[in-house]
Order: sequence, then C-alpha cells, then structure tokens
Amino acid sequence: MAISAGPLFKFNPSISFMVNFDPSQDTEAKTRIDTMWNKLVEGGKVLMPLDQYPFSERYGWVEDKYGLSWQLILTNPEGEDRPLIIPSLLFVGDMYGKAEEASNFYLSIFKNAKRGAIAPYGAENAPEKEGTIMFTDFMLEGQWFAAMDSAREHGFAFNEAISLIVNCEDQKEIDYYWEKLSAVPQAEQCGWLKDKYGVSWQIVPKVMNEMMRNGTKEQINRVTQAFLPMKKFDIAKLKQAYEKK
Repeated sequence: MAISAGPLFKFNPSISFMVNFDPSQDTEAKTRIDTMWNKLVEGGKVLMPLDQYPFSERYGWVEDKYGLSWQLILTNPEGEDRPLIIPSLLFVGDMYGKAEEASNFYLSIFKNAKRGAIAPYGAENAPEKEGTIMFTDFMLEGQWFAAMDSAREHGFAFNEAISLIVNCEDQKEIDYYWEKLSAVPQAEQCGWLKDKYGVSWQIVPKVMNEMMRNGTKEQINRVTQAFLPMKKFDIAKLKQAYEKK
C-alpha cells in the first residue's frame, strides 16, 4: 500500500525489500535479476554493487529513484520455498544487536509464526560483534520477513516512512496487538503505533477497508472524520459513523 504523506518521513534502507531469484523455481532467474537491477538502478543509488559475494553468486542492494531500497539476490534455498519479495529489517545504531531479540519478540506475539534460517556473525566478521545476526528470516501469519544487524555507521533508523499493516477481524484483535506492540505513546495516531525497536505498525480493522472501498462519498467522509482523532481504532465508533442516517 502506498500513501501520499508529504515530506515528514523519508525512505531509508532500515526497511528494504528483498527480491529472491531462485533458479529452482525460475529457469530465467539469472537473466531476470540483471534486468530488474538495471531498471531499479536508473536514477537511483547503488548501496552494494550487483556482484558475487560469499553468501550469493549474484547479489546487489540498490536505492531506487524514489528512495525505496531493494536487495536482489540469486538464491537456491533448501527446504521450504520463500516468496519473491520479503520485507527486510536492518538493526543499526542504538538498535544494533537487536535483530534476534526483535524477531523473537514478533514471533511471540503472532500466533501463526515460525523461525526460518538464522546465521550469526563470527569472530572474523569485525566490526560486527560475534553472535549478532548476519541474517535471519521468520514468518508471521503467512508473511515472511528478514532481519539483520549491522555495526557500521549508517546515519539512519527505523521511521514511519514504511510501516507494517495488521488487518484485524474485531476489536479484541485490535486491542491485543495494540497492547503487545505499542511502546511510544506520542507516536500513537490514526491506528499507527511504534514498537520498542522503532518499527511502525498500522493496526487496522478489516471492516474499515470495506467501508472505504464500498461506501458513498458521504460515508467515507464521516468515517475519515471519525478516525482522525483516534489513536487506537474503535470499530463500534467507525461503524456508527458509517451507518449514520
């Protein structure tokens, strides 16, 4: 989902999108990775050149012309397949060394969740601290995520430019995720919250999406005016605004 939100928050590589090119699933993977790289790099900025690395024979990290970051990797994962695109969290600065802790935290909150791979840095990987996370991935409610630590000086941190949406069935679910995730009271607004690692989430009732998609102009306006003052969404009040005669 994309939102026009003005100049308040800018994309940075703290959350990027990893694109898996798997030759076992796509016979043209080696060609496609170069084609996509050439399109994304036009007008953008190379963060890591598309090249051979110890972890992949073809990998590159690019910031496109809109500032959005992508990691393209030629891979051949063993075991369970991974989706084409995976959101990836980079723990740097004050959050350095928190990748494993944070992923464990998220795994404890979502009921349909599991750990995938985990690879720590070794003593030979200075300036990284031994035992911090070079790469891990984990699944929350059917959606895969990746996480990494980096000790290098990056000059950025998680912000609201990219958030993760949780679509909730009812008020009980909204209350549950809000209580578990929200850690910065001043960041709470219009269903948005920020967790203790600085990652932003939107805790949204599924019924609101239906209202905004199917409602009349007047109904959508009433629902919008109802949710703008809210922090945590109140489904009963949203429905009341929608159904008002």
